Amino acid sequence: MSMSLDPVILVNGILTDSLPVTDRGLAYGDGLFETVQLQDGRPLLLEAHFERLLQGCRRLGIASEGLVARLRDDLSRLASMQDLAAWGVLKITVTRGAGGRGYLPLPDLVPTRILMLSRAPVHADAPAVNGVRVRLCDLRLALSPRLAGIKHLNRLEQVLARAEWTDPAIREGLLLDQEGWLVEGTMSNLFWVCAGRIFTPQLDRSGVSGIVRNRLLALASEEGLEVEEGRYPLSHLEQADEAWLCNSLIDIWPVTALAERCWPVGPVTRRLQQLLTEDYRAC
Repeated sequence: MSMSLDPVILVNGILTDSLPVTDRGLAYGDGLFETVQLQDGRPLLLEAHFERLLQGCRRLGIASEGLVARLRDDLSRLASMQDLAAWGVLKITVTRGAGGRGYLPLPDLVPTRILMLSRAPVHADAPAVNGVRVRLCDLRLALSPRLAGIKHLNRLEQVLARAEWTDPAIREGLLLDQEGWLVEGTMSNLFWVCAGRIFTPQLDRSGVSGIVRNRLLALASEEGLEVEEGRYPLSHLEQADEAWLCNSLIDIWPVTALAERCWPVGPVTRRLQQLLTEDYRAC
C-alpha cells in the first residue's frame, strides 16, 4: 500500500485533488461535510455521521438516493490504497454538484463526493487531561433555523470568530447568538455542570448538532445523569462547577478557564470521558 505525508483525496471515487471551478460547493458553499475520527483504522460513529449528512441533504434539497452506498464504496477504495490505521481523520464532503451560474440550482445535478484522509492532530499539552483555556468571541452567530444543526459548508462565521485571537494558550472561543444566548465553540459543542445537573445549549436556531455531543447526551441519560438543553446566558456558565467542550476529533476537553473564571476538571467530565472511551471500544 502506498503512503504519503500529504492528505489522500478521492473526488467521485477518483484519486485527485482537483475540482471543477463550477462546483456549487466552491461557488456558494452549497454542500455539507463530516469530520470523522479514525481509530486503529476504524471510522468512529460513522453511521451517525452518515445520518447527519443525509439529514443535511434533505434540508438543503441535495439528491441523496444511493449516496451513502457510493460513499461506502469510496471508503473501501481508500482502504484498498491506504492503511487506514496510519491516518487519524476522514473528512467527507458532499456538494450539490457542478454546473450552472446563479443561485438557482439546475435540475438533476449529480452530487460531488470528496473523501480526504489526514493525519490526526497532535496536542503536546494533553488538553483532554489537563483542560483548556477558552475566550468569549466578539462575533455573534446569526439565527438561522433552516440551517441550524446541520454541518453545511458555509463556515465564515467560525472563520471570522477564530481569527479574533492568536494566543496559543487559548484553545477555543465561545460563541453567543444575536440575542446573547450561549451556542457553542468555534469548532466544538459546549457542556457544563451546575449542582449535579448537566446543561448544554439548544441548537434549533444556530450551531451544529455535534455527533459526539449527541452521543454524550445518550450516554449521560444511560448513566442516570440529568441533562437539560435550553437557552442560557453567559452568566449561567460562569456559575458552573465544571465545563467541557467536545467534537468528533477532540472527544472531550475539560474547560479550566474563561477570562478570570477558573474550574477544576470535575468528576462528571472525567466520567463521561471514560464512558465515551468505552463506547468507542464497543462500536
